[in-house]
Formats: sequence, C-alpha cells, structure tokens
Amino acid sequence: MKVTQLSVFLENKPGALNRPVQLLAKAKLNILALSVADTQQFGILRFIVEDWQEAIALLEKNQFVVKVTDMVAIEVSDAPGGLAAILSALDKTGVNLEYMYGFTEGKQGTGLLVFRFDDPDRAIEALRKARINPVRSVELFQRNV
Repeated sequence: MKVTQLSVFLENKPGALNRPVQLLAKAKLNILALSVADTQQFGILRFIVEDWQEAIALLEKNQFVVKVTDMVAIEVSDAPGGLAAILSALDKTGVNLEYMYGFTEGKQGTGLLVFRFDDPDRAIEALRKARINPVRSVELFQRNV
C-alpha cells in the first residue's frame, strides 16, 4: 500500500529545476505528482513516477543525489471534512505526519493526497481501522491511462 517517492536535491538557483525535469521528459518518464520545497541554498524536488528505478538510474548517472521514500496515497472526498477524517483516524496513534501534497488526478468528487509519515505501516493500519484505504501504486498509475 506504499508508494515510492524520489527526492532530488538541487541548488537554489535559476534553471536548477529544469535539468532533472528535462532528463525525465526525454526518457519519457511521466511525473504523476510533485512537490518543490526550498531553503536559502538548496531545494528538494519530490515526485512520484511509475518507473522509479529507471528514474533513479538516470538521475544518478547525471550526478543528482536521489533519496527514496515510502509514501502513503489516500483518496479523499472533495468536500469539507475530507482531510479532517484522515487526520482524525491518525490522531491517537502517535504517528507523525511529516509532510503531504496533492495529486492532480482523482475520480469525480475526490482528490488524492500523498502523505509522508514517520511510521507508514502504523499509519496504514490506523487508516484501515477507520475504513480509509490507501491507494496502491498500481491504482495510481492506472488512473492516468
């Protein structure tokens, strides 16, 4: 039930984001979801791509530092309280939500959110108990076909 995310560390300067994105585009590796965070000196491009092993090989061959992280993707109701229900299911577990970002694709009336938890397995267990089922990787990529 986990989804693989890649993080690429970049200098915080004009054009730095373009290079890895162009490499992925030329290799026909489609970015399904992404997030960019920055500090004064560097940025982090976080993204999900179907063939993440190929993406790592390509980026590392081109001198990028890449980190692999397990994420949890959850379909959320596109209505008031959708995110609140997810967070409530995790409230008493002690699982820490480190960061999250949204997908651009979802079924009618829903959205998709990607979560980074300090303990993804415990988070998945708590979500299932609350009848919230994380989306499997294969389901994510079938949505874009």
